Amino acid sequence: MAGLWWRRAPAAYVASAPCGTGLVRLVVVKNNNQYNLASEGTPDTAAPPGVPEAPMSVTAAAPAQLDHSEIRSILFGVMLAMLLAALDQTIVATALPTIGADLGDFESLSWVVTAYLLTSTAVTPLYGRLSDVHGRRMMMLIAISIFSVGSLACALAPNMVVLIFARGLQGLGGGGLISLAQTIIADIVSPRERGRYQGYFASVFMASSLCGPVLGGVLAQHLHWSLIFWINLPLGLAAYFMTDRQLRRLPRHERKAKVDVIGAVLMVVSTISLLLLLTWGGVRYAWDAPEILALGGAAVIFAVLFVWRLRTADEPFLPLPVLLHPVVARGTATALMTMGTLIALSINVPLYFETARGLSASQSGLALIPLMGGVVLGALLAGRALFMLEHYKRVAISGIAVAILGLLFLSLGPERPPLPLMLLVFGLMGIGIGCVLPITTVSIQNAVEPHQMGTATGTMNFFRSLGSAVLVAGFGAVLMAALGLGPGQGNLEQLIGGADQAGLASAFRIVFGCASVTLMLGLLALMSMEQKPLRTSVRKTSEEGGVVGVGE
Repeated sequence: MAGLWWRRAPAAYVASAPCGTGLVRLVVVKNNNQYNLASEGTPDTAAPPGVPEAPMSVTAAAPAQLDHSEIRSILFGVMLAMLLAALDQTIVATALPTIGADLGDFESLSWVVTAYLLTSTAVTPLYGRLSDVHGRRMMMLIAISIFSVGSLACALAPNMVVLIFARGLQGLGGGGLISLAQTIIADIVSPRERGRYQGYFASVFMASSLCGPVLGGVLAQHLHWSLIFWINLPLGLAAYFMTDRQLRRLPRHERKAKVDVIGAVLMVVSTISLLLLLTWGGVRYAWDAPEILALGGAAVIFAVLFVWRLRTADEPFLPLPVLLHPVVARGTATALMTMGTLIALSINVPLYFETARGLSASQSGLALIPLMGGVVLGALLAGRALFMLEHYKRVAISGIAVAILGLLFLSLGPERPPLPLMLLVFGLMGIGIGCVLPITTVSIQNAVEPHQMGTATGTMNFFRSLGSAVLVAGFGAVLMAALGLGPGQGNLEQLIGGADQAGLASAFRIVFGCASVTLMLGLLALMSMEQKPLRTSVRKTSEEGGVVGVGE
């Protein structure tokens, strides 16, 4: 800072700067990890002899730390925004048959889900990067607005084509809601205490997983399917006004930078090509069909071009120091394997109970509760571990090990274990997986600068979604191969519906074995991830002895 010189005093930094004909002294005092800015002297104070006049530029002081009630008020608005995205992923599935019958198009019905998946996954890192440049509040309001407009278009859709495009528009907004919510919490809660709030997020996903299918079926069967989209409008309006008001309190970490549009386009095209390949491969088309090979080629070509762009652009879309950071890279790999396995199990477990054990659709849904409930409980336990334990990574390692043992029991143990025992095993697996998710998220956010938080969090969520799509498709292919089935029209449940229960039970044992392998890979990545001490302050520079909010 021109004309400003510093000297260090006990528990403070003292700066002097000429101002007009006088001298102003600035004192930055550290108190409870917060730096407060004050001034001493007046412009009439004489400047030192020979010191020329110089302009003084000082930014605002670091914002005061939010108390628990303020954090909860922000958290409630953010959770409402998260609920929009989480509920939409579950409420639509049970309404699909009614939608197809009403619009007279069953052939294109899968695109109602696929369109949302494609756009929401592709834009997740975009929101993270843009929030680092333009601010969290602006990007959250944009995401809620796009999602709400897409919901309105879905509710008013007169035919299947319009509904599919509207779902794609809805996904453009929904892709940012969850990632931005996690980043906003990182802006207001220190890493040491952040895990305490991860359980709130896990409860949102559990509520949407359990209530969404039931609500979607009831609305579609007894009222009208469009209500599953109309319901998003009051929720979206409430989320918009709550976040607009509450997020004005957020500390500002954004740094203006150019957005690499070319890199973003290359990444989106590669992602969409890969997701289409995973959606159609082995179900609609054979894996060696020309359509699948063309999509695979496009995904590889655009991915290579994206990597080239990252290495050559002055300001790449995803900064290489963030992507190649050891904690970010290995934490993301762990999250990919763990979340991907969880999503794949959430699809295959009800399918197993319904087809291999003869339970009804509602009973199969209820049988999923131990797994999803265990995830919430595990997330809560991990959050407490982050707050209380120095060696917090051991909790995640123990949790993923328990989940692996549960999957090995299902794969190598009795062919038809008693249902109560299976539910217990799924509950323990859920707790184990739940212990991993908040610890990887907080570890990644703890390792990067505040102005890189959105990029790191968005990248992690992007690869978690991509990993989920890969593992869902991979486990589906394993199941069909074990049953000796080839690709055909319809979804996985329709394709395996004619198989006998004994064959299905054996095939699912192979799927559970594959799930244990993916978790083992996640365990290796987790064990290789460095365990950094968790900061007790939101801002990284505060604990490194730097000056916050002055001369930035």
